[in-house]
Amino acid sequence: MRIFIGNGPWNRPGYYGVRAGSRWPHLETDCSPYMPFPFYMAYATALLQKEGFEVLTIDGIAERISEENFIERASSFKPDLAILEVSTPSMETDLRQAQAIRSRSPETRLAFAGLHMLDQGEDFLAGHRYVDFTLRGEYDYTALELAKTLSAGGNLDQVCGVSYFDEATGASHHNTRREIIKDLDVLPWPSRDQYPMYSYHDLPGGIPAPSLQVWSSRGCPFRCIFCVWPQIMYQGNKYVTRNPVDVVDEVEYCVKRWGFRSFYFDDDTFNIGKKRLLKLGEEISKRNLGIPWAAMSRADTCDKETLLELKKSGLHAVKYGVESASQQLVDHADKSLDLNKVEEMVRYTQEVGIRIHLTFSFGLPGETHETAMKTIRWSQKLNPDSIQYSIMTPFPGSRFYKELEAEGHLVTKDWSKFDGNSSSVVRTEALTSQDLDYYLRKAYRSWEWHRVRRALTQPRFMKSVLRHPIQGVRNLHYGLRSAARA
Repeated sequence: MRIFIGNGPWNRPGYYGVRAGSRWPHLETDCSPYMPFPFYMAYATALLQKEGFEVLTIDGIAERISEENFIERASSFKPDLAILEVSTPSMETDLRQAQAIRSRSPETRLAFAGLHMLDQGEDFLAGHRYVDFTLRGEYDYTALELAKTLSAGGNLDQVCGVSYFDEATGASHHNTRREIIKDLDVLPWPSRDQYPMYSYHDLPGGIPAPSLQVWSSRGCPFRCIFCVWPQIMYQGNKYVTRNPVDVVDEVEYCVKRWGFRSFYFDDDTFNIGKKRLLKLGEEISKRNLGIPWAAMSRADTCDKETLLELKKSGLHAVKYGVESASQQLVDHADKSLDLNKVEEMVRYTQEVGIRIHLTFSFGLPGETHETAMKTIRWSQKLNPDSIQYSIMTPFPGSRFYKELEAEGHLVTKDWSKFDGNSSSVVRTEALTSQDLDYYLRKAYRSWEWHRVRRALTQPRFMKSVLRHPIQGVRNLHYGLRSAARA
């Protein structure tokens, strides 16, 4: 049986979309290097290949290919089953590509998977008959079981996590949701051979490229109303970890196989569980890989001793999600994060020489002009090495979406606008969606000026100006222009 797994191109003039592998599908500017690794696609591929299925995978976004190229390669493979990873903001593109693949390869059964709740007041499969299945939640084993069932001509009712259109009833049938994977160590490592491994970039703190992205855990025990993977992909706040030895085995193999110069743990929340983290750091040190690494983390789940030990094993940078400078907004979002603890850990992380990337968002329930400005000022006071600002995006199926819908604070249900990187689809009692757009732009503009001021006060800048005055003036001019354009 032949199976195709794809992440189709998603572009707009001047932008490219990130979908598979992203907890926040959105559009990036063409000059951005960011590209997440499509973990679910890669794990599903590994499982299918292990069971003897012939699998073609194409990450059309990472390859930066045209939509026509993607459709032609997928349809010419003539798969028995095609699985496309989709998302809320890219749905128009996803549907167009699915219809094109189906029209060129009519015998192909087609499935959607990924970050989108497909039934929001309508029977999705009944309205899009060229899509045969939807795979709900983490779909590694769901894809494998569906392939086995189709290959054997078995009963689709028994495939957990699958929805399909029932011709007898004229409506979609939703099978029991599959339980989350409780033992990640039974999974094979994600397949990487068919993917453009040097095209994936997530380099917090300036860790060198090419860089490997890897998971050491899945899920998150926290209950942020806006965080969509725990709610849609895992449907709960379970946290499951891998054996640290197996994790570092995978890292070591990939570093030797592809020559990576760094690696990044793109877990939902990496730094939970002191014993596991210390074992992971010990194992990394033992291998003498000699390359830096980084991790997606929380500022309040790792003590100073553990952070210092991880630094000794090569931890070079961390990402801390903060969202707002208002404790009241953070509390209402159910983030369970003490902002005083954030400030303490940010300072300590900087003191021990670990670089920091902080993320903030505008548009949490209760956001006002005062809280937005407070976030801008505090984010710069923390003085991270790099920063990300965005607008809260209420993906369908999340508590955040349901809350905003009930309060009438959704300004549109045009999925293509659910981006959060360029425009707002929400409002608050005090702020319009245009206000939130304004604060996003203001935050980045203010950050660029902050970076210029910071650079000017660094001794190494003045030394470089004295050594090379013409180039120093050019660098200053470039920085001021960048800040003015932001």
